[in-house]
Amino acid sequence: MSWLHIMIVIPFIFALFVPFLYKFFTPRIHTGWFVFIVPLVLFLSLLKYIPAIADGKTVYHSVPWMPSLGINYTTYMDGLGLIFGLLITGIGTLVVLYSIYYMSKHRESLHNFYVYLLLFMGAMLGVVFTDNVLVLYVFWEMTSISSFLLIAYWYQRKKSRYGAQKSMLITIFGGLAMLAGFIMLSMITETYSLREMFNQVDVITAHSLFLPAMLLILLGAFTKSAQFPFSIWLPDAMEAPTPISAYLHSATMVKAGIYLVARFTPIFGGNAEWFWVISSIGLITLLYGSINAVKQTDLKALLAYSTISQLGLIMCLLGLGSAALYFGYGDEATVYAAAILAAIFHLINHSTFKGSLFMVVGIIDHETGTRDIRKLGGLMGLMPISFTLTIIGSFAMAGLPPFNGFLSKEMFFTGVLNASQMNIFSMNTFGLLFPTIAWIASVFTFIYCMILLFKTFTGRYQPSKLEKAAHEAPLGMLISPILLASLVILIFFFPNVLSHYLLQPALIAILPIFAQSGGIDVKISAWHGWNTELFMTLGIVGLGTFMYIYLKKWSGVYGLFSQRWTLNAGYDFAIEKMERFSQGFTNRYMTGFIRDYVVYIFAVLIVMLGGSLWLFDGIAIDILNDAPISLYEGGVVVGMIIAAITVPLAKSRLTAIIAVGVLGYLVSMLFVIFRAPDLALTQLVVETVTVALFLLCFYHLPEFRKETVRMRFKLTNLIISIGVGVIVTIIALSANSTRLFEPISSYFENSYDLAGAKNIVNAILVDFRGIDTMLEIFVLCIASLGVYTLIKLRLAGRD
Repeated sequence: MSWLHIMIVIPFIFALFVPFLYKFFTPRIHTGWFVFIVPLVLFLSLLKYIPAIADGKTVYHSVPWMPSLGINYTTYMDGLGLIFGLLITGIGTLVVLYSIYYMSKHRESLHNFYVYLLLFMGAMLGVVFTDNVLVLYVFWEMTSISSFLLIAYWYQRKKSRYGAQKSMLITIFGGLAMLAGFIMLSMITETYSLREMFNQVDVITAHSLFLPAMLLILLGAFTKSAQFPFSIWLPDAMEAPTPISAYLHSATMVKAGIYLVARFTPIFGGNAEWFWVISSIGLITLLYGSINAVKQTDLKALLAYSTISQLGLIMCLLGLGSAALYFGYGDEATVYAAAILAAIFHLINHSTFKGSLFMVVGIIDHETGTRDIRKLGGLMGLMPISFTLTIIGSFAMAGLPPFNGFLSKEMFFTGVLNASQMNIFSMNTFGLLFPTIAWIASVFTFIYCMILLFKTFTGRYQPSKLEKAAHEAPLGMLISPILLASLVILIFFFPNVLSHYLLQPALIAILPIFAQSGGIDVKISAWHGWNTELFMTLGIVGLGTFMYIYLKKWSGVYGLFSQRWTLNAGYDFAIEKMERFSQGFTNRYMTGFIRDYVVYIFAVLIVMLGGSLWLFDGIAIDILNDAPISLYEGGVVVGMIIAAITVPLAKSRLTAIIAVGVLGYLVSMLFVIFRAPDLALTQLVVETVTVALFLLCFYHLPEFRKETVRMRFKLTNLIISIGVGVIVTIIALSANSTRLFEPISSYFENSYDLAGAKNIVNAILVDFRGIDTMLEIFVLCIASLGVYTLIKLRLAGRD
């Protein structure tokens, strides 16, 4: 196992020790100090890979998991995986440090908090460092489950439970769709390895499953990254503690869908379907998020919609940049590859300024007791450091200099302007929509950034509306946002430090065509002259300032749209209707009568098995080659039939029990006739014990009472009884008459050579099916413990 494998496993292993650390060291030491070591060590370890990755190398290691099925735990790290790994561990380190001062060690269940956090961290590392798509899916769903637990951390609150349920339903729905897409890709390529799939792009593109696989994988990416119309789960997830919001919803979980799209761009990129679906959905999400952010009155809700908007921006750039694969390597491809570069760069920038803003909003909530913009104001003098951090974060998000958001926003405008001049994919008709919508969305982005800053920190201070007297946060809580805000400024002045070591390797990972021709020269600068992008920015600042000043004049337009027709209302309506339908459907078949349940089960058996046999020509009865039935064999079978009929017709329990015993003993006689003495002895022992237990139990029950009951004839019972008998008989005869492959019994005949056992039955149970037998014993042990516990509880209740 490589160090990369160990890095993924470390958070899971450490999570096992967190409850013990919490128990033995609280309240002397905050549990977060122990957890802080994990992401810090992982981040420092990943830093060592930067020079090798920058030189074009990759890290690849494989550990067998299920080699017979082609499923191995294979880790793979290139420039794209390294960026995400650094974000996961780097932001994770700062979030844990922040949480130490944010989460009270006296009032909070810190062991649960940090266990969930570490599970999520390990799952995210598994997603970005995994080469096998099935293993990737396992980690993908682990992120959904752990994020559900984190969002529902304050499970006493109804909104927390609601937000956690909504996020899980939407993301797991997308994850299942993504799994179907992975299976389709593996069927096309006959491999589960992403690296091997990259070598079969032509085969995938020409296959009939290309489009379904692409759409299903994108469904998983869109649900996880809160793309329209699946973005409704993200604002409700803000009920989680602020450290979780800063980690999951600005830097990691919501970026998983971005990672998935970037990772599969070498396979699907260069096609019109991939280009249009991603770029258009991203653009719509950008506009939807920015417009809705303006009307929010809760600071975290505003940041949630701003996150949706920024994720849409990144997704749109990935879609536009995928056109580079259509042209191959050359000057034209390089033009459109700039959009991919902008997406990666903005991915990093967004993590820095949005993580800082989330932490600052958490500080405001922590120190004032509210996040309601209507109650805040005048905090600039009381919280000067938080005010400064908010200036840096909000101006960076608005795309203003001298902050890193300005650089990537200008590159975004370059990307949409280049795309508008594209002469493929019908862009000569619809291309102008991209820069137009991008500019409008950026205006609203500027407005909500100004709302976040000025509505919170300027104006009149309203202490009567606050739960606490506002004051600056302690230094420990400020360290993390200060470090992130510092990166916002440093990246603006020194962007090309990232260019060579991080951006260029990631760009080559997404567009491998450039790796074949010596790479691509990446240089980022703040000034490109008086170009169209700069004029677009000036227009945004001018119109955005005007609209912010007169916000009260036009914000009433939001009230014109009825809440009944929103996406959230549609989700709630669908959930309510599904619950009612499922409840009604359940009430129809959960009648409380075993007879009804047996009818349902047997009816399904008849329809499914009988229909399958009929449709697929499964009926093949050939009795010519069967061995003849001797007189004594027929006599035993007749005796079994008579004993079976006697059981339901018996007038006393004793007769019924004896008939059951006779049936069992006659079965053991068949085993003797067919030369299976071990089975016969086992059957005799089991039957003897069973009959004795029946007699012991029924001895204490009253005798049958003679009742005259008129039984009505039911055609349903007759049809189902005859149908089940006919279907089972046909299956047995068809199975005996059909030989699709050599019988497995010939393999077990070599039990002595394979297992050193002279008894085939024992060898099968102990050696060939050893794990199965062990699990059966384990189940019996659990059942025994359950019975013993119930008996003890009953005795205790009597006492």
